[in-house]
Order: sequence, then structure tokens, then C-alpha cells
Amino acid sequence: MIATETLLLFLATTFVVVLSPGPAAIAVTAEAASNGFKRSTWVILGIATANIVFFVLSATGIAALIIASHTIFTAIKWVGVLYLLYLGLGAIFSESGPIKIKPSNIEKGKPHKVFLRGFILEISNPKALIYFSALLPQFINISNPLVPQLVILCAITIFIDFFCYSLYGYLGFKSVNVGIKPMVIKIINRTAGSMLIFAAFKMATVER
Repeated sequence: MIATETLLLFLATTFVVVLSPGPAAIAVTAEAASNGFKRSTWVILGIATANIVFFVLSATGIAALIIASHTIFTAIKWVGVLYLLYLGLGAIFSESGPIKIKPSNIEKGKPHKVFLRGFILEISNPKALIYFSALLPQFINISNPLVPQLVILCAITIFIDFFCYSLYGYLGFKSVNVGIKPMVIKIINRTAGSMLIFAAFKMATVER
């Protein structure tokens, strides 16, 4: 159905993209550090679900339409920018930031809200939209049935999402258990907030 070398290339490319630190990785790490590793899986599920939506959009050609429409693309881009700024400024100026010192004292949000946090973060990322709409077709053999190929590539992407982001979640969880000093936590929060704001400005420069 799909050549082995093509699958390996897609796996390697997607793995590097997902594993590279970004807003999604920071969100998973922060949730795990604040509320435990298991809670971070809801963020990961939200991110993976958003990627499934991107696959569906790419398969139906809607993604190309969105990229072709300046208005729609701009709206998606600025929703993502504002959301990243909100997370980044919250991390920098709040007392606790994304990583809290005493997880046992945190009021945990409902699972569906944690899920939506990951979903919104990924679905509003125009770079993810561009990645799937521009890169995905290069791994599709139009002479073979389309749906089975998309299912295989989608399954690979979801597996990579859970694998890579679970690593970030585990690191975030362990960073709290080993007992990090409050000053270090503050530095991590400020750094994470700065990275999110930087990502927001980078996202704002994305063009069609």
C-alpha cells in the first residue's frame, strides 16, 4: 500500500517535528508537573484529536481551501497567537505559573477542560495546518486507494504524539517529585512563559 521507505521517511520527519520543543510540549510538561502524569494524558489526547481533524481536513481538501483563503487563515493564526500570549503572560506574571510547587494543593480542572486546552492549542496552530496540508500529500500514492493510506499515516502520527508528549509529561512529573527549589521553579515558569511568548511572535509571522 505504502512503500517501506516512504513510511520510514514519514515516521522520521513527524517524529522530529513532534519531539522538537514547542507550545504543545510545554503545555503537556506543565500539566504533568502541576497535576500529575496521568492528567497530562488528557492534554496529549486533545493534541492528538486536533491532529486527526487536520488529517480529515487534508483528506477532504478543506485544508488547502483554508490556506488559500487569507481571511480564514489569518483568523486561525491570530487565535493561536492570542492564546499563546495568554498562556505565556500567565506563566510570567502569575504567582504559580504553569509549573506549581505544591501539586497536592492545586484545584484540578475537569478532564474535558484539560482536553480542550490541548485541542485548542493544537487546532489554532497554523504551522500544524501547513504541515499536514503541504507535507502529507507528498507521502500519498495517488495510484492506490486514498483512505487506507491516510489511516496508516494518521495512526503513525497519533502514536508519535502519545510517545513524544508522554516523554515530556514524564519529565515534568519527575521534575516535581525530585524536589526542585522554589527559585528554580520560578525560573522554569519564567522561561516557559518566555518561550510561549516567543512562539506567539513566531506564529504571527507565519504567511500562507
